[in-house]
Amino acid sequence: MRKDKKLKIRTATMDDLEMIAAVEAECFPAAEAATKEEFAKRLQHYSDHFWLMFEGEKLIAFVDGFVTDEADLTDEMYEKAELHNEHGAWQMIFGVDVAPVYQHRGCASYLLRRVILDSTIAGRKGIVLTCKERLVGFYSRLGFMDEGMSASTHGNVAWHQMRLTLAHTTG
Repeated sequence: MRKDKKLKIRTATMDDLEMIAAVEAECFPAAEAATKEEFAKRLQHYSDHFWLMFEGEKLIAFVDGFVTDEADLTDEMYEKAELHNEHGAWQMIFGVDVAPVYQHRGCASYLLRRVILDSTIAGRKGIVLTCKERLVGFYSRLGFMDEGMSASTHGNVAWHQMRLTLAHTTG
């Protein structure tokens, strides 16, 4: 990343739809990628649960997912944005997208730490995501525990379910 361009993180608006869909198409095969129409529904229901990272005006990475009381991530969640429950216990993560030219530079880790912080502040029980075998170690380094193979068959891929239970102090 160029030092003269500042990085910023913010939540999404419908105006970000084209950029989000473009980054997703760069990051995932068509069978796994969300469509522009699916992102439009997601933005209508939970735009505050999109964490966007920009270098200058260019979207370089994002994390998205909704909140639910369901403890496990299911394929239905990807398809039904209306299942979002702002007061739910679990922050689900549907995608961690980093434009290929920005990968392996810490963008995903930085964004996920922000999601962890925001989820902690919101009082969530934790965060759940699914990932391919090759990424289990990456998410483990951020504190996620591998719960084994997910029931999800999204994109006809085998997924591991990863969970980060958040510690909350009381008193």
